[in-house]
Amino acid sequence: MKLLVYGAGVCGSLFAARMHEAGHDVSLLARGERLTALRRHGVQLAEEDGPAVRRVPVPVTEHPDGGYDLITVLVRTHQVDAVLESLAGVRGDVLFLLNWAAGPETLGAVIGHERVLLGFPMTGGTMDGDVVRYRRSNVLTRRVAMPIGEPDGRTTPRLERIVETFRTAGINARAEPRMDAWLRTHAAFEVPLGQAVHAAGGPAVLADDPDAVRGMLHLMRQNLAAMERPPVPRAFAALRALPQGLLVAVLRRFLKSATAVHSGLSDASPATAAELERLAEQLRTPAGAR
Repeated sequence: MKLLVYGAGVCGSLFAARMHEAGHDVSLLARGERLTALRRHGVQLAEEDGPAVRRVPVPVTEHPDGGYDLITVLVRTHQVDAVLESLAGVRGDVLFLLNWAAGPETLGAVIGHERVLLGFPMTGGTMDGDVVRYRRSNVLTRRVAMPIGEPDGRTTPRLERIVETFRTAGINARAEPRMDAWLRTHAAFEVPLGQAVHAAGGPAVLADDPDAVRGMLHLMRQNLAAMERPPVPRAFAALRALPQGLLVAVLRRFLKSATAVHSGLSDASPATAAELERLAEQLRTPAGAR
């Protein structure tokens, strides 16, 4: 497979390295200092607290070139508009592996509706200078499969081919027939969570403020109630059905867990704030206006 990975952050770097090691023709798109570092050292990977750094010589590029079998976009939500403009004249299906609650129509309007696939990367880590540090439980082979889907929910030959290609490369992927609803559900939960954590100054600090957690839960419930379709996965319906006291206790326990600490919630960067604001804006937009 000739593959372009658009975005050289944590997820894009991990994804590109895995596909390169599986023998695919992969290019990783980066710019600025990140591009310079990748050209000099390749993708540098290390376990979260480990001293060993592994280098994967993934080819890098500054601009899309020609055509690809698949372009995977792994950027932040507020960066998507610029990505769409740069891909309008580039051949190849485009899999958007990112936070997106605005529906596929806004993507297809720029690059062609027939090219769009949706997904979400079930992995994470942090950047330590130019080194990607990841938790062993958070690499692409984790038990929770990466969902990928067609905008209309069909299981098409290209979707099956992509899922199978990822699996043979050691990336745990699965077809999700309700990918648009999955992404909107995720945003309904993530936006109040992320904004509350940032306002508090960290997940553990938020956990020590029950009133703030209750306010966060209230916003999650509002977002889920405003959805045009049932939440996906269905387990998120519990956020509206279970007693508030029980949910507050569960959320506070989660915020104090190692999972929350290492999930990226502590990232208070301007880029994170901008992404959350763009997602919040998308959630406020009715389905018919998307």
